[in-house]
Amino acid sequence: MPDMRFAPPNPLRIADRAAGLNATSVRSYNERLLLSLLLQNNGITRLEIGESTGLSAQTVSVLVRSLEQEGLVVKGKAQKGRVGPPTTPVSLNPEGAYSVGISIGNKRSHIVLIDFVGTIRFHATLPNPEPNSKSNHPEFLETIQRALEALPKGTQDRLAGIGLALPESRSGLVAGRSESKHKYAALQDEIEKEIGHAVFVQNDITAAAAGESMFGSAKPHADHLYFYLGHELHSRLVLNHQIYNGNSPLSFDIGLSALERRVIAGRLPAEPIWDRPLSWPDYGEALLRWEDELIDSMRGSIAALAQFVEIKTVILSSYIPEDICRDLCAKLGALLPNVMVVAGKSSPSPKAVGAASLPFSSRFMVE
Repeated sequence: MPDMRFAPPNPLRIADRAAGLNATSVRSYNERLLLSLLLQNNGITRLEIGESTGLSAQTVSVLVRSLEQEGLVVKGKAQKGRVGPPTTPVSLNPEGAYSVGISIGNKRSHIVLIDFVGTIRFHATLPNPEPNSKSNHPEFLETIQRALEALPKGTQDRLAGIGLALPESRSGLVAGRSESKHKYAALQDEIEKEIGHAVFVQNDITAAAAGESMFGSAKPHADHLYFYLGHELHSRLVLNHQIYNGNSPLSFDIGLSALERRVIAGRLPAEPIWDRPLSWPDYGEALLRWEDELIDSMRGSIAALAQFVEIKTVILSSYIPEDICRDLCAKLGALLPNVMVVAGKSSPSPKAVGAASLPFSSRFMVE
């Protein structure tokens, strides 16, 4: 059995509390420190980099110049109108690196290609085969290859790797070549051999939290409670940008499967729940009751956690229509006046984007 290569649960450590070292022997660490800081900021000056990391102005200049030559960072336009000479912000180069993310879901598998700032450049969805039906494995590998072919011309060498987000339950893995389920390590090993790139594995909910911290609404919030609304409702506690899995696989069966049961009982079409349309049909009372139960569950989780940690920010991430997600956040926020409830960044597959963030965190960020 091959060794598992797990990306760290936390996609980035907060850079403004990490001390930089000026010795040339640890320059690689300083580069990661700078890239981590740029990932948390959409443009930052060299002076601000020095203030946040403790690195000398000369070291910052050398680092920026080196990363610019490698194509990982770019300079913005000089900012005028301030006291003193104009300053030039530095930011990540979107075309500096790319990554493929794969998520194996309850009903579908998703494959994305993202650039260095999290923009989706390719997205494909594969329905998981029904029990006892023909495997979708050949198409699964072909779709990964298509994602790689979507890389802009001349950037094939800028692929950081492939991230694989897998469900907590191994019984959920259905992308097997035979009727038997693939073990996680076997799937990882096979993708590496067939595709020829390193594969980084992580739990799918942790991966989704990582992607939201790196590219989404959670980016400015070092401490928050992250909810992922999918087949079930899951959560992760994030403190100082570090994601805590905990030792319990607990989830709540009040997610989209619960809504599906209500909708079917009301003889309404349930397919839109999973097909990621821009809006859902009018589910009426079934939707309202489901929302109330969902909000009660999230509110209970926040109250239980408040005995140990003060929660000031909650992030709700999902692939449901944006208006439904915003409505849920508004209703939960109205019940918790001292808590800011924020909808996650809209994405057709938050877990796949999170999976794609794993190679970036392993290759470029401080550990």
